[in-house]
Amino acid sequence: MCDEKKRKLLIMLHQMPGVGWRSIKRAMDAELWNRTMLDSVDVWLTAGFRPEAAAEAARRFSDFESGYDSIMSGYSKHKAIILTMDDADYPDQLRNIDEPPWVLYAIGKIELMHRHSVSIVGTRTPTAYGRHMTKELAQGFAARGLTVVSGLARGIDGVAHEASVKLAGSTIAVLGTPLDRIYPPQHASLFRQIAVDGLLLTEVPLGMAFHPGLFPLRNRIIAGLSAGTVVIEAAARSGSLITAEQAFAFDRELFALPGPVTSPKSAGTNQLLADRKANAILSVEDWFKQLPYTSYPSESLQHLSEPVSTLKSTDELTGDAKLVYDLLLDHPCSADELHEATGIPLGLLHAVLINLCITRRIHLQNGSTYSII
Repeated sequence: MCDEKKRKLLIMLHQMPGVGWRSIKRAMDAELWNRTMLDSVDVWLTAGFRPEAAAEAARRFSDFESGYDSIMSGYSKHKAIILTMDDADYPDQLRNIDEPPWVLYAIGKIELMHRHSVSIVGTRTPTAYGRHMTKELAQGFAARGLTVVSGLARGIDGVAHEASVKLAGSTIAVLGTPLDRIYPPQHASLFRQIAVDGLLLTEVPLGMAFHPGLFPLRNRIIAGLSAGTVVIEAAARSGSLITAEQAFAFDRELFALPGPVTSPKSAGTNQLLADRKANAILSVEDWFKQLPYTSYPSESLQHLSEPVSTLKSTDELTGDAKLVYDLLLDHPCSADELHEATGIPLGLLHAVLINLCITRRIHLQNGSTYSII
């Protein structure tokens, strides 16, 4: 359970221009939510803030409650939900990445963040082959209950969202802009549809100025939310390869669609395959062969529109999942401790832990230890 004072402090800091991830970490490490004199510049300087940021923080926190209420009112007008890293609805799989978002802003079905998901990324100028395969894969995934995650960009992203938003798994659009800015403008209709039938998600607060540097930050969320990433048509220097590299770094599965060796738009995907960083994907079955735990039973697909809390299976866990769960019933453990206690290979253990997190049986605590929910 998140401490309410800590939550308010985190939300207000996240709204401050010029205060980045590391500055917020300094405030969290110093446990500033327990201090009573937050309108003092010295408090912020002691926590490691630079003089300009310390002065601005002191000014903003001189009327803590009023400032917080004003922020919440702004998001309420957009029917948006604010999630901090300590909130129960914050996606567990994001807690396990480098520099996870301190705060997320969302419009739509937040339960989608707690289901099995696949990220689909690629070029903004796809070929007919790329568009066809994106549609086929996205529809196939979503029909099988997987939530399709992408970045609402032109090209492959837009095709993936359009193909999946009305199906059982639906879609999550991770934005590089605040929730009140539709980018690109031609996706206005799709944006509104996802707000109703899927989920719009961003770590960019309202009022932040638009700049291209936000998009690489968005890509780590796309990679981190999903069990794996599928790259469809990416040139040698494509931004999609940033997402691919992040998925690889996060130890998530990586897939690439093979393309003609003569096509510049497939140079990046083919190189991923040549370097053996990615598995080739020709159909949705290639995904499920690699990640069978992400497959929903056919009889459960009609219930995927229900909140995630109703989707927890009452069936007994079996095999490795039961072994891990029973150990965690005794006390929280790190992945290394579970590996040593069970002998389960690390790759398989990682998949088991993600599955238990996604099905809301366990969660990852600060300090990289897993515990029962």
